[in-house]
Amino acid sequence: MGKSLTRKIIESHYVSGSMVPGEEVFIKVDQTLTHDINAVMTYLAFEAVGLDRIRTECSVSYLDHNLLYVNNMTPDDHIYLQSAAKRFGVHVSRPGNGICHTVHVARFGAPGKISMGGDSHTPHGGSIGMLCIGVGGMDVATAMTGVPMRLKMPRVVNVKLTGELKPGCNAKEIILEMLRRVTIKGGLGNVYEYTGPGVKTLEVPARATISNMGAELGATTSIFPADEQVHKFMKAQGREEDYVELLPDEDAEYDEVIEIDLSALEPLISCPHQPDNVMPLKDAPKKPVQQVFIGSCTNASYADVAKAATVFKGHHVNENVSCTCAVASKQTYRELLRDGYVDILLQAGVRMLEIACGPCCAIGQTPATKGVAVRTSNRNFKGRAGNPTAGIYLVSPESAAATAIKGTFASAEEIMGEGIVELAEIKEPETYLVDDSMIIPPLPEEEAKKVELVKGPNIKFLPVPEAPSQHLCVPVSLKTLDNVSTDDITPASAEFSSMRSNIPLMSQYCYHRYVPDFAARAKELGSSIIVGGENYGQGSSREHAAINPMYLGVKCVIAKSIARIHKGNLVNHGIIPMLFEDPASYDLIEQGDELEINDLLDQIPTRKVVITNKTKGVSFRVKLDLTDNEVQVVLSGGQLRYLKKQLAEQEVAEKEASEK
Repeated sequence: MGKSLTRKIIESHYVSGSMVPGEEVFIKVDQTLTHDINAVMTYLAFEAVGLDRIRTECSVSYLDHNLLYVNNMTPDDHIYLQSAAKRFGVHVSRPGNGICHTVHVARFGAPGKISMGGDSHTPHGGSIGMLCIGVGGMDVATAMTGVPMRLKMPRVVNVKLTGELKPGCNAKEIILEMLRRVTIKGGLGNVYEYTGPGVKTLEVPARATISNMGAELGATTSIFPADEQVHKFMKAQGREEDYVELLPDEDAEYDEVIEIDLSALEPLISCPHQPDNVMPLKDAPKKPVQQVFIGSCTNASYADVAKAATVFKGHHVNENVSCTCAVASKQTYRELLRDGYVDILLQAGVRMLEIACGPCCAIGQTPATKGVAVRTSNRNFKGRAGNPTAGIYLVSPESAAATAIKGTFASAEEIMGEGIVELAEIKEPETYLVDDSMIIPPLPEEEAKKVELVKGPNIKFLPVPEAPSQHLCVPVSLKTLDNVSTDDITPASAEFSSMRSNIPLMSQYCYHRYVPDFAARAKELGSSIIVGGENYGQGSSREHAAINPMYLGVKCVIAKSIARIHKGNLVNHGIIPMLFEDPASYDLIEQGDELEINDLLDQIPTRKVVITNKTKGVSFRVKLDLTDNEVQVVLSGGQLRYLKKQLAEQEVAEKEASEK
């Protein structure tokens, strides 16, 4: 049997380990990316390692998420991040240049490369035949040292697309249909590889919508072939020399096959409070809508915004609706200005926002109390938009524009009638406006060594955990329900995002919106354990959802299941992730119970641990879903301690080799 595209790329970057699904494999990473509200911890970690310069082909620091300067903290972070980039040989994409994923695909990405990014929507780059994986910031710091990165070898699922989308349907419908079928945790351990004749009908930004939101499936990543559509895109970006055709073999072997007929899709809507709560738009109860947001990395391409503007032609935003639009990049904004689409939006009463991530992660445009907000972004977790009382609905740009006009859920066809065929004529530009003046290239190495790192008063130390002890007897500081997100653990918004470079401050708001007294209780207890339900830690890659509990003394998280990126972040920051061997054991524990583990250091390598609930007088078993490498990281007390040990051993080996 032939090879999948995923397997070809992993094999070409293989260093060691096993290529069997579910087992640990180590791979070389070509590129990394970070964004401003998570990156400070990444560069503090890289600084702590002690290297003078990154060892990747290309690393980029994007200043794109929090551009709403509510105080001095965020501008201080941006100044530090620029100085760190100059010091360590990293590109900087300045505020206003665009959202990281969009810019990275356009200006840095290339077929066949492997990228790791400190954001869960890094798989956006799968749209051009890259293998792009979202990870925590410590993993990005590790990748920048050149150390091979651990990966659980994924299953590869072939999503075979046939037919062609009807006018008024968007690539958003494809990924919402996937979410409806697979669910938010059904993709754990999988790469979704899109093939079939339907793929050829999708331009790169449309593919990016699908690969970007594949993160909501819990997947490792998603990927499309580097075919003629990718060639066309890279040529239009003036980067044809970076293109290489990269396709799966015709007889490629897959672990599973999913088939979707694009021509059978209709406008869909994701309802609160999970992205997989999907139904046909026409069946959604007609609620009055107060807010519509068109934008985010997921759906703010040229064609997306142009189609939304076309729906608005001759219409106006409903008087009861606040409608905003944030274009994904400066490049795209200029093209939309040139072709008159921004003027159409302004005439319709749409407010144009800054070129930034913004509202998607609750930085501006928070919905009203118990409000209904319709968005083209990727997540609708409770409180994701900054207000836990609001309901967030996810739709395509075409449906968002129609909704803004009608004041309730509506499709483009309801507004345009037979004129909807006009939408099918809108394509991406043949040639993009290339202007990299807002990208700061790395300094030469000798000049870079002279750069001083500029740390404002809010930038504090990176906490480093201690190695676990042989005996642990601590109380349960919190028991949570299913589908706790990293937004629940570490809240978003401009205010909270600006605190993320200050763990002593940020940790005070751990679980703030849902369990306001958690931080104070955990701190008073000194050491504790958190108990979770299914899919604990879903959503954003923000490692603060692991760092803050660690700083507050949390030693273990015991859950029914843990989301991939969050599990990695727990390991990296010294919290042991444990899974109930029998999910019914969850019911044997209450908040405040005292749990005891004897011989912990001896039990960890066996991946089986016995825990006694001293309060209830019962024992239960947990399993550790850890690779050999992750076991070593846990025993070392986190990734930073382990990485320093690795690099020291590597330096000794290189010295000995040179002396022979």
